[in-house]
Amino acid sequence: MHKATLTRRHWAGSCLAALADAACSQGRDRSAGASQELTLTGTARVVIARDPGLRAGGSVDGTRLVNLLDRALQAFFAVDKPSEAWRRIVRPGEVVGLKVNCLAGKGASTHPALVEAVCERLQQVGIRARDILIWDRLSEDLESAGFRIATGRDRIRVMGNELIGYEDELSSWGSAGSLLAKALTRISDAVINLPVLKDHGIVGITLALKNLFGAVHNPNKYHPNAGDPYVADVYMLPPIRQKVRLAICDAITAQYEGGPSYMPQWSWPFNGLLVARDPVALDYTGWQIIEQERARRGLKPLKDVGREPKWIATAARHGIGTNDPRRIERLEV
Repeated sequence: MHKATLTRRHWAGSCLAALADAACSQGRDRSAGASQELTLTGTARVVIARDPGLRAGGSVDGTRLVNLLDRALQAFFAVDKPSEAWRRIVRPGEVVGLKVNCLAGKGASTHPALVEAVCERLQQVGIRARDILIWDRLSEDLESAGFRIATGRDRIRVMGNELIGYEDELSSWGSAGSLLAKALTRISDAVINLPVLKDHGIVGITLALKNLFGAVHNPNKYHPNAGDPYVADVYMLPPIRQKVRLAICDAITAQYEGGPSYMPQWSWPFNGLLVARDPVALDYTGWQIIEQERARRGLKPLKDVGREPKWIATAARHGIGTNDPRRIERLEV
């Protein structure tokens, strides 16, 4: 049975890779007109939305999660209706990629319930189900986090990069040199980044910036020196800068030590979401939340254990966003 599953996946991957190649020109034309490289100046808003009652009997209450997502987006864009917020992010006719983080299985990955809520809101503003792609580096990671692989053309697609493939030509910026995932370069016109609020045992934390390691074929190359400058340099690759429209960080269950694998003894129920357009401001804010929890639990700061995420400051110097707390509007709702 395992062999048959692999065979079906190989067939699906071949078909999808061909589809991506055929759609290349059309997708690039759409994205060129739909999105400009994000250059952030001035004040960066980061919304922190929390609901102490988000869990019912240990599981996430789906209705409350949708309401929390709505509240976060409405606060971020200062609008009265969720649809008004989503219309500022995407337009009908665009293909929207949802970049989740599923490396850690069900314990410390993007919750499927959150992704389902995002898909629901996207469809309500005119994005067709067939134009939504939920993706991560590997299909097996998606499955371990509770997603079901789906490759059909007339529904929401869910798949790993191994099914769609990577570009043949290297993309490079600074220390980064990688083959980019076709899910990013050829299929998605817009990307919504859905990372998780958690610690990382090598690079300090993994939130919005590092989640795009899942868009390159060689992420293991970029972990020396606690990820500096690699995390920032990977995010500077043009398709990433051009296509990521928003970050919605899953902070339902957060982790302050032992990541990126799920370690329940070092996790806590934050019961929240972080929303930002500026990934540097979001990562800086998430870093401070993790440091506060570490201090509360009697652990040393990440700097003292050799894991300070200096790449956040590097990303700010690159112009990706700001790590200056005086320029970050932290809005708690």
